[in-house]
Amino acid sequence: MTSARLPAALEVSGLIRLVEASGGFGMVLRKGEPDGGTILIVLLDNQSLGQLFERLPQLDGTRRWTESKRQSLENRQEFEDYLSRRMAQDPDAWVIELTIADGERLILNLT
Repeated sequence: MTSARLPAALEVSGLIRLVEASGGFGMVLRKGEPDGGTILIVLLDNQSLGQLFERLPQLDGTRRWTESKRQSLENRQEFEDYLSRRMAQDPDAWVIELTIADGERLILNLT
């Protein structure tokens, strides 16, 4: 089974436009491979704490946006260290930062 996938650069651009059209702010922290790079989303809340989302394979064969790490007030550096390790594992990955009200709901409703 072949699934059509948007080029990563186009999907990143669309995500940022969607967030900005909804009154938020988005920016690329790291450019990855334009066609097939993994996209990591750092979603910031009103305390500037991050949640990291990435599309992970599900049991039914689909790929859904899933929270893979959450930053805590007590140890902000742990989140940064995790993100650095994740980027080192996948040098083709894109990292985008999004700041928007109710961002988790927005991300989880993306297909």
